Amino acid sequence: MKVSHPQKILIVRTDRIGDVVLSLPMISALRSGFPRSSISFLLRSYTQDLVATQTGLDQLLLYDREGVRKSFGGMLAELRKNKFDTVIVTYPTFRLAALMFLAGIPVRIGTGYRWYSLLFNRRVYEHRKTAEKHEAEYNLSLLRQLGCPVPERPRPRLRVDETSRQTAATILRDLSIGRKDTLILLHPGSGGSARDWKPERFGSLARRLSREGFKTVVTGGPGEEGLMNEVVRISEGAAQMLPRVLSLGELAAFISEAHVFVANSTGPLHIAAAVGTPVVGFYPPMIQCSSRRWGPLTDDRIVFEPNGADCPRCKGETCEGNECMDLISVEEVMMAVRKLCPEHRNKTTVYA
Repeated sequence: MKVSHPQKILIVRTDRIGDVVLSLPMISALRSGFPRSSISFLLRSYTQDLVATQTGLDQLLLYDREGVRKSFGGMLAELRKNKFDTVIVTYPTFRLAALMFLAGIPVRIGTGYRWYSLLFNRRVYEHRKTAEKHEAEYNLSLLRQLGCPVPERPRPRLRVDETSRQTAATILRDLSIGRKDTLILLHPGSGGSARDWKPERFGSLARRLSREGFKTVVTGGPGEEGLMNEVVRISEGAAQMLPRVLSLGELAAFISEAHVFVANSTGPLHIAAAVGTPVVGFYPPMIQCSSRRWGPLTDDRIVFEPNGADCPRCKGETCEGNECMDLISVEEVMMAVRKLCPEHRNKTTVYA
């Protein structure tokens, strides 16, 4: 049943980078369905760059202050002050559900499968862990509780602001990478969100890329400097390391300058897809981590997902190690990069 003209809608997504990117299609769907409504987004401060430039969004609310979660009372007061009439909680916790209930928001949409689901009054009964849909599709399913039309093929899009674009251009100059160079970015970390292709493979790939004339830069997030250095060392100087950790807005701009982004299943892979950079992604043969649920939403992609039955250790049973990812060869990935690198490619990045 469609809610008659919701006035103030709140989207809640307080977890990680990729999760936030895959929630972005909700903004455009709500804006199309309810053009006169105010749309706000509650998220953690470190992901705000991903949402701040989105067309159709009226307000950002932060769940923390300088990385420290706001007190329950403080967050509750902020929610009450805004007088939202509708909230969609994409990644629920008891704390979030309680906040929305106690804030007195009339329409509270969330999963029906948690013990605290009684705090939602519009419940959706879908088990995300079975990966029957993509994460972005699960997010959009929540909007059907409002009678809001949703796209069949969601495609997140990130806008890159001019300041971040200039920062990316400066870094490229510092790395002696010009417009005529073919830039490949390697992102060996995943923040523990999935099984990873090993740094040794990334280093070997960098050597192969260098021999064929590609320029290669290793990227990473806070705390991944050691891993990035290891890939550069293994590459024997074929790869350069990103000179500093970037904000997410700056990282999006830097990724938008690349010809291909090669990464494990991680948030920056979704950033790459959303700024229009072709991607090569590595996914383990685990249902909850599969590309069916977490794959990059772009047509310019090549995804490697080994068959668990071929793993010498797990044989398709419960994953016990990382050997499955070793089934992905450097040669296969090299072929994928070549395929995604035609001489001329029209980029789809939108500049704010």
